[in-house]
Amino acid sequence: MHQISGRWRYGLALSLLTVILWGVLPISLSITLQGLDVFTLTWFRFLVSFCLLAIYLKSRGNLPTFSQFRSASPKLVFIATIFLAMNYILFVKGLDITTPANAEVLIQLAPLLMGFGGLVFFKERYTLLQWIGISILTIGFVLFFNEQLSNLITAQTTYVYGSGLIILAAIAWSIYALAQKQLLQTLSSPHIMLVIYGGCAVIFTLFANPIKIFTLSFLQGGMLIFCALNTLIAYGAFAEALEHWQASRVSAVLALAPLVTLVSSWIVSKISPNLIAAEHFTMLGIFGAILVVCGSTAIALGKN
Repeated sequence: MHQISGRWRYGLALSLLTVILWGVLPISLSITLQGLDVFTLTWFRFLVSFCLLAIYLKSRGNLPTFSQFRSASPKLVFIATIFLAMNYILFVKGLDITTPANAEVLIQLAPLLMGFGGLVFFKERYTLLQWIGISILTIGFVLFFNEQLSNLITAQTTYVYGSGLIILAAIAWSIYALAQKQLLQTLSSPHIMLVIYGGCAVIFTLFANPIKIFTLSFLQGGMLIFCALNTLIAYGAFAEALEHWQASRVSAVLALAPLVTLVSSWIVSKISPNLIAAEHFTMLGIFGAILVVCGSTAIALGKN
């Protein structure tokens, strides 16, 4: 099994960078989806990420060799590629027919499942403080997303369908993440992401309609480019974080992403109400947010 480097501070910093980028991503995706279909959007994100990463690795003389690819497990590469592709398309489709807030609360199943997968497959262990942190984190999410969860229960069929797609996206992502972590045993994180980006770009080429990109407004085009760069930087940081820190602790920090989404949604709705619907915070929700932060901190930093 893959062994971490032990540089936990570096792993924490990379995880926090991922949180910020993934936190603002649903807002950017929502704006882009106003003028672009989900398949073309996803194809563009993967294609740009693959090209930029290939250029970067080429400039450093670090492109992977054929012998390096042969040393990796083809089955794990296939699993990681297919399930990340599934995650992207299911999440964006679910986001398109629900809301950023709803998408973020449901997608938190992904790091939670990855964390438990780390316990089962990589023999990681939680201390008592970390188990307490999980309890606090769970209570915090229930309080913070009380209104969103209530809306989900009483929602119309389309909304429920979109939420179901996001749950499937979370399951797919956790499988991808665990496969990638094991691939780190034979390949570096940039080489893994290059293969996955390229494979996913090829898959979505069959469904994309690139001509639509030229019909986007200036704002939508800018958000499309940001989404593509977000893919490259956020997943690069996430992949590198797994190299230095336990999967269970990386997953705990990723649980903070919904807070970034909610705060970002509130700021955008104040600046431009026509872009994003306003999110309403209650005292109970604020208290829940504090519990989420405390719980994530306990899980991420709790030591033996």
